[in-house]
Amino acid sequence: MSETIKVDIWSDIQCPWCYIGKRKFEAGAAQFGGDVEVEYHSFELAPDTPVDFDGSPADYLSQRKGLPLPQVEQMLQNVTEIAASVGLDYDYDSVHQTNTVKAHELIHYAKSKGRQLEMKERLLKAYFVEGGHVGRIEDLADMAAEIGFDRADVVRALTENEFLTDVKADVALAQEYGIQGVPFFVIDGKYGVSGAQDAATFAQVLEQVRSEKAESAVPTPNESTKE
Repeated sequence: MSETIKVDIWSDIQCPWCYIGKRKFEAGAAQFGGDVEVEYHSFELAPDTPVDFDGSPADYLSQRKGLPLPQVEQMLQNVTEIAASVGLDYDYDSVHQTNTVKAHELIHYAKSKGRQLEMKERLLKAYFVEGGHVGRIEDLADMAAEIGFDRADVVRALTENEFLTDVKADVALAQEYGIQGVPFFVIDGKYGVSGAQDAATFAQVLEQVRSEKAESAVPTPNESTKE
C-alpha cells in the first residue's frame, strides 16, 4: 500500500482563485488516485477589511488596487467565467465583502472536531455562491449549525477568540515560507505549487512525490541485514 501524501494549503475565504484552485486540486487528486491528506491553513488577503464593508466587491477592489471600476468589473466577470468552467456558480452581485478572521477561526474550530474540509467548503460556497456573510459570528454559527455543529458552542468559541492563536500561527508560517499569494500548496512538506494550476499539474506533482517515496523505501544493494 502506498504512503499517504500530506498536502498543506494556504487560502482565504474571500479569494476567488482559492475556491477555483480547490476544485482543480480535487480533480488532480482524483486523477492521481492515491491517498492524499489535506490540511487547510489560514491566510488573510486583507486583514484590515471591516466586517461590514460599505460597498460591493468591485468597489472594494477598485479602492484597494487603485483601478477604474469598469476594469475591476471586467476582472470579476473573467474570474466568474473561469469558476463556471470548474462547476462553481459565482454570484458577485450578492457577495458581502468582509473581514475573514472569524471564518478562519471557525475552520480551526472544525479542524479540532475532525471536520475542517467540510467547514471550508461550506464557507466558500456561502461567500461566493449564496451571498452569505462570513464575517459575523452569528452568521458563521448558523452555517456551522447547518452541518451539525453545536451552534452555541461555536458562538462561544468565536466570541472568546479560542482559535485566534491558531490563525495567527498559520499566517506566521506562511510568512516564514515566503508565501505572498494564495492559494499556495505545499506537497509532502517540500514542493510548493502556487496558484490555481490545472488538475494535471497537481496530479503530476503528486505522482512525482509517490515515485520518490517508493524509491526511498527500496533498500540499496550495499545494505545488509544484521543478525
